[in-house]
Amino acid sequence: MSVWVEAISLRILISEDDSKDERPLHEAILKAARDAGLAGGKVIRGVSGYGRSRHIHESWHGFSYDLPVVVEIIDSEEKIDAFLPTVQQLRQGALVTRQRVQVLQP
Repeated sequence: MSVWVEAISLRILISEDDSKDERPLHEAILKAARDAGLAGGKVIRGVSGYGRSRHIHESWHGFSYDLPVVVEIIDSEEKIDAFLPTVQQLRQGALVTRQRVQVLQP
């Protein structure tokens, strides 16, 4: 029987053209989460958005280089809290949110 368990969804909102050590920032964050043993993560590419700069990032006639990207990582509160110093080091001013979620486990 499957059971619902409490977890935390950590979201890091960045731009597609953000980078860390010459690689896309979303890749660096996702790799760090995997290396930390967190349960799951994904990268979602947005259609349009804006952040601290107030500049609206969107495609223009099919061309874009800086669309919004959301990195979402889900795990227990303890593991997410332990991962936050890594996020602080990588985030480069990105908006970071967290919320309680329920995860269905087999």
